[in-house]
Amino acid sequence: MRVLMLGSAPMAAEAARWPREPFDLVLAINNAWRIRSDWDVAIHPYDFPAERQAVAGPGQRIVTEAEFVPAQNEYGGFVYAGATMAFTAAYWALHALKPEVIAVFGCDMQYPASGPTHFYGSGTPDPLRQDVTLRCLEAKAARLMLLAARQGCAMVNLSTGPSRLVFPRLGRTQVGSARPMHGNGPVVAAALRREAELGYLVASGRYWEEVERFDVAELDRLDAMWLEAAALPLRRTA
Repeated sequence: MRVLMLGSAPMAAEAARWPREPFDLVLAINNAWRIRSDWDVAIHPYDFPAERQAVAGPGQRIVTEAEFVPAQNEYGGFVYAGATMAFTAAYWALHALKPEVIAVFGCDMQYPASGPTHFYGSGTPDPLRQDVTLRCLEAKAARLMLLAARQGCAMVNLSTGPSRLVFPRLGRTQVGSARPMHGNGPVVAAALRREAELGYLVASGRYWEEVERFDVAELDRLDAMWLEAAALPLRRTA
């Protein structure tokens, strides 16, 4: 299965004109269901405004925290994986759909100082908030890419502009040639062992209620390990 995962960046509106091929499923995050009427899955958090939520038609489904929190817990939980809906949606897809490719478009976590920040105008730059899980977005993206590869899934970025994601760039006609990026296997294994030792999983998903448990220095060291595993330089948002 090849999944097209749509975010809400201004460029995401271009996907309205794309043919369905080569994708088998369209996964829309938050407002992105408004881009294409043929979306298959729409995903949003518990606090997403009711008036902006998608209404499922025939063959469509809505995914909320009742499904995505247990799914993300299978991959270590929000503290390690990063609490943005882009990462959450991808981990849910890995768990529920077992795809061979997740092609991401409009989820670059780049926000201009002026002009529209989202395809529908202006919105809240959620990934840029001060949050213990988002100190290094590149590391969280590397972790996602490497864990996806462990189950045979390639993470690719269809966007062409600046991005905080570290996935390989492809055009949509090249999606069929995407291959998983496995990185440095021993370092991946070491990072997973360290995560298990730290035990920062919050089963409810509400990690902010237990934030005093988390050692920021340890999380920074984990970020550095995931970047090393993907052979990437260390860059932080905070």
